[in-house]
Amino acid sequence: MKLSKLVVAAAVVAAGAASLSTSAFAQAKEQFFPLLSYRTGPYAPNGTPWANGKQDYIKMVNARDGGINGVKLTFEECETGYATDRGVECYERLKNKPGVALIDPQATGITFALTEKVPNDKIPLITLGYGLSVAQDGQAFKWNFPLMGSYWTAADILIQHIGKSAGGLDKLKGKKIALVYHDSPFGKEPIPLLQERAKMHGFELQLLPVTAPGVEQKAAWLQVRQAKPDYVLLWGWGVMNSTALKEAQATGFPREKLYGVWWAGAEPDVRDVGEGAKGYQALALNGSGQESKVMQDILKLVHDKGQGSGPKDEVGSVLYTRGAIIQMLSIEAVRRAQERFGKGKVMTGEQVRWGLENLSLDQKRLDALGFAGVMRPISTSCADHMGSTWARVQTWDGKKWAMSSDWYQSDDQIIKPLVKAGAEKYLADKKLTRRDAADCQS
Repeated sequence: MKLSKLVVAAAVVAAGAASLSTSAFAQAKEQFFPLLSYRTGPYAPNGTPWANGKQDYIKMVNARDGGINGVKLTFEECETGYATDRGVECYERLKNKPGVALIDPQATGITFALTEKVPNDKIPLITLGYGLSVAQDGQAFKWNFPLMGSYWTAADILIQHIGKSAGGLDKLKGKKIALVYHDSPFGKEPIPLLQERAKMHGFELQLLPVTAPGVEQKAAWLQVRQAKPDYVLLWGWGVMNSTALKEAQATGFPREKLYGVWWAGAEPDVRDVGEGAKGYQALALNGSGQESKVMQDILKLVHDKGQGSGPKDEVGSVLYTRGAIIQMLSIEAVRRAQERFGKGKVMTGEQVRWGLENLSLDQKRLDALGFAGVMRPISTSCADHMGSTWARVQTWDGKKWAMSSDWYQSDDQIIKPLVKAGAEKYLADKKLTRRDAADCQS
């Protein structure tokens, strides 16, 4: 009887060891993506499709490709409510998970806070279309990647577009341009670029901050009514955007003279305003719709199997698509890192940082990934952590968004000196030195 029990006990121990071994092996073959999100609070209507696009893309790549060269992709969401302190808490909780690849803070305030932390933790930050504009300089900001555009490139393109609409940038002399902005790091980011453009072209820049979350804007729009600016730039997010459009309608400000950043150009921003927002223009970083191959793959391999993160009709919307793009670039950075450090292996944060710094997605590769017509090619380097500085303008026709311009590229002659000056100040303030050529190869 005792011998039988010993045999059973030994079998249990052996089974447990085998289980642990199998578990450890499985864990070792998983690339983990922390997904900071906000599905609650005033920013939920915008944060939710963004988060769903990222999740669904991971599910689709696992289903279609089996992960990255045999490495399964896993994720865990952490709710921030768009609050910086909660975002930092999420980061601290998830950063030590096995197989962590990178962090998408999903908020400029959280990005500011984490920029001080990630060099020690060796975890890259991907901030597509947001974050610190000066972080385009990869020789000063080794761990920050403001892919596809910053708030300086956005502001520059908007001024280019307004100038073109007016018959030339010289026609802006003597004009008034008001910036209605979210009173946060996000909303303040474009101000240096706009001030520089104002000096160049002789227009008057009026700054009108709106207290977060932006449901109360009457004071700002009273100033708009009194000052009678020729154009208004909207730097809002979440409920602030639809509120601004309603206030513009109430004060009689022409919607065709109102221009939004790309975070103020999605379906939740205009849906409730409808015809009242007709003529409103906003930047577009990416295309939208369900026609692209990537969205068809997501519908077929994720939603048709009942595994979608949200409603099926959300797939292909502006922010959902942007979420999918962010996750695609994250995954392609891992794939690029594997090419150097070992295919079929789980990459470290430091290895993925190298992958992000050496991305090269030409049109052929984007087509193969299913992103034809969704975005432009992107190519990063040690010096350039952005990789693309293009955007279009779209117009709300009362029922849907439609592209209303060709692609614009931001003006490097204006932006590069601002980036260099800002980066040098950051390095001096933090007593840091610029990366050398050897470090760029590491």
